[in-house]
Amino acid sequence: MTGSPSYYERHIFFCLNQRPNGEACCADHHAQEAFERCKTQVKAAGLNGPGKVRVNKAGCLDRCAAGPVCVVYPEAVWYTYVDRQDIDEIVESHLKNGKVVERLLTPPHLGR
Repeated sequence: MTGSPSYYERHIFFCLNQRPNGEACCADHHAQEAFERCKTQVKAAGLNGPGKVRVNKAGCLDRCAAGPVCVVYPEAVWYTYVDRQDIDEIVESHLKNGKVVERLLTPPHLGR
């Protein structure tokens, strides 16, 4: 069986998980705002839609210690971001131009 093109060229998932028990979680680090910023920037750049980029909410991605995190597929590149500028850089560099933002890569050993 030969592979067919993916419906989206890239998919970015933002962990928006909220833990009520006080454990570390991405929602405590403005993940919802980052998700919304990414959606806005992707749309403004004309990158959204079939054959392009899809921005999605996710539940726990099990990388809580590194939060807030997002992951870009099909490359499986994990990012830890801090502010709007980080999101803008991910959109411009990775989602638009396919260049990984090295300075925002989630340390590989950080999990839950």
